[in-house]
Amino acid sequence: MPVDVKDYIRDRLPLVDSALDKIVPPAEEPPTALHGAMRHLLFPSGKRFRPMLAFAGAEAVGGTASDAVPVACTVELIHTYSLVHDDLPCMDDDALRRGRPTVHIEYGEANAVLAGDALLALAYESLAEAPVKVGPDALVLAIRDLAHAAGSRQLVGGQADDLDAAGAASSIEQVQSVHARKTAALIRASIVGGARLAGADDSQLDALSAFGLEVGIAFQIADDVLDEGEDDPCSLVTALGVDGARERAEGLLETALARIASFSETADPLRALARFAVQRTQ
Repeated sequence: MPVDVKDYIRDRLPLVDSALDKIVPPAEEPPTALHGAMRHLLFPSGKRFRPMLAFAGAEAVGGTASDAVPVACTVELIHTYSLVHDDLPCMDDDALRRGRPTVHIEYGEANAVLAGDALLALAYESLAEAPVKVGPDALVLAIRDLAHAAGSRQLVGGQADDLDAAGAASSIEQVQSVHARKTAALIRASIVGGARLAGADDSQLDALSAFGLEVGIAFQIADDVLDEGEDDPCSLVTALGVDGARERAEGLLETALARIASFSETADPLRALARFAVQRTQ
């Protein structure tokens, strides 16, 4: 039967939400402003798209969503840290996120910086301490992949180049490079990390890595299409127009799906999430 993405997300949200609630210090624990700031964007949850990809990555190779909970929490903590810092006055200077005041508006700029720092540190602490069924080598590799995805050659470097692009037109190659690092790297690490903790072999990991990169870039293009009308020079909508951007995203999606064509029906949730990511309308 076709996978209903809304049902899939609804059924698995409690897994990651309950785990995150245990990992992140309560807002009442001193220093209360810092811990409140750390929890501000984490709860209440949204779709938890990256954790869902970690779950689907584990299931795609014959594991369960429970196998991937440690990676799911880690990627959500990293993603949230990046949003807290992206919203800062020295970055994108946003006042709202998900319809709520951003962390620096609610808790002050200094607490927002510290909250992002603490979320990033907690991400790796929680994964390193997690009980997993795979051996320590697989866990170390999952930590390495996530650290690489969050560093200067990937997420942080993509943000730096995105900031540099402000006010200047970017080429298609420059835009896609930023998308690959700022957005797709963590999406890829989510899928591969979930699969690692479920015992995936090297050939499966290679296919999922390529799949994740292409889906991640297409996901960001879909975001750009939804944000059409905003003045963003680092956007394929700016470079190709809406129709051209949609065509590029659909092409990446089809290429990605072909990479996991040999996977069994256990990969259907992953396929459905990929289609949802690229073809969503809001």
